[in-house]
Amino acid sequence: MTTTITSGLATREGTAEDNADAARVYVLADGTTGAAVIDGIGHGPHTSATAPLLAEVAARIAARRDPLAALLTASELIADEGADGEEADAVAVAVRVRPDDEIAVVTWTGDARAYGWDGERLELYTDDHTVGAQLRANGTALDIAREHDNWIRTSLARATIGTVYTADIRDELIILTSDGVHDQMTTEEMAALVREHAQDPQALADALVTAARTDKSGYRDDATAIVVRAPAVTPPQ
Repeated sequence: MTTTITSGLATREGTAEDNADAARVYVLADGTTGAAVIDGIGHGPHTSATAPLLAEVAARIAARRDPLAALLTASELIADEGADGEEADAVAVAVRVRPDDEIAVVTWTGDARAYGWDGERLELYTDDHTVGAQLRANGTALDIAREHDNWIRTSLARATIGTVYTADIRDELIILTSDGVHDQMTTEEMAALVREHAQDPQALADALVTAARTDKSGYRDDATAIVVRAPAVTPPQ
């Protein structure tokens, strides 16, 4: 019996200019699924136009090759600053899920995230490549480290094998998010949404981006989520 992989994708523009996020899902003939979330840095003249291209390339290469090749290929599209010196940059996360394979492979750079849900617990499989996260890991006071959470240590345009990290996920449900989702709710709030909509990837993706709130100043970031579900196959009796 072959596993049927299903997915859902949603994005919601924030309160600053146009949507700098993008996401794509691509499925090969054999059912292998590649997915990518791109979170453009800032709202420069190229960002919203280039982000969908980066997501499309990353999703297709993730399915056909692997997520590491996906992000490194997407990186080449924006590695040069361009004639005006204002080419887009972004952070990114990509995943490949194969039918009947126990392990999904995810890669990321920056503070885009990948979560897994096994039916009971929500697990974060990525770590944010930010100065704030690095400071916390080295024992800096939380209030000081928090002030540096928007300082990205790596980005897609500067991606190398050494700055694109990889993790394996064995959970049935994989969730990719931009920071406009995971920074705007607690882990407990996210887990509650996952528990409620785990059987319907599209409903879960919609719920995650809808739940993103504004901050105290009234600002709300672009919010994007992809949910990929690959139920475990029950061996024949």
